Amino acid sequence: MKNILITGGSRGIGAACVKEFSKNGFRVFLNYNNSEKSAKKLADETGAIPVKADISNSDEVKKMIDFIHGYGKISVLVNNAGIAEQKLFSDISENDWDRMFDINIKGMFLVTKAVLPDMIHEKSGKIINFSSIWGISGASCEVHYSASKAAVIGFTKALAKETGLSGINVNCIAPGVIDTEMNGHLDDETKTELCQETPLNRMGTPEEVAKLAYFLASPDSDFITGQIISPNGGFVI
Repeated sequence: MKNILITGGSRGIGAACVKEFSKNGFRVFLNYNNSEKSAKKLADETGAIPVKADISNSDEVKKMIDFIHGYGKISVLVNNAGIAEQKLFSDISENDWDRMFDINIKGMFLVTKAVLPDMIHEKSGKIINFSSIWGISGASCEVHYSASKAAVIGFTKALAKETGLSGINVNCIAPGVIDTEMNGHLDDETKTELCQETPLNRMGTPEEVAKLAYFLASPDSDFITGQIISPNGGFVI
């Protein structure tokens, strides 16, 4: 049984990934930080193993990976954990900026760095990083979020080049407007406008994104690396 670590796995796209991989025979480690109740409920439903860790803290990341190593090596990593925030650029504080990059970039760096030795040793592995369409096109009032998600794209491309000879595939999913709790703050009018801007005229579902992540973790994607795949209904073409 292959071990997979999914960061930020308690809600939204992360939770959908936990369900998708669990039903397809993976031993899933569900990382969470603050959403303990949601994580444990999902673990009970799927058989996933919950692991609490603040991924922006190197000591906590090490403890998490040491715990998982009690079950064996990690074959697949899904770097899904992230935060978002809408603010005018003039209102973004230094703390806002640091927090965004600590979770969205530093956290991904720390977890990947901790997991990569397993994959290099085995000469195989799949790393799937989550960006956003705003990492591709940028979003007004989300400069710090857009910048962090653009960094995920650069990280993915560079690491794919560096680890290819070790048989490791590194790819990035950049979702469009997905019907998740992260977008729950949007009012009905805004959601309608976003759907109208999307050629397929609807929001995507977490389950659709999770199925893409599963494909990128499967042998069917063995010749795909360094790619940015954006399930966005045509919002960005």
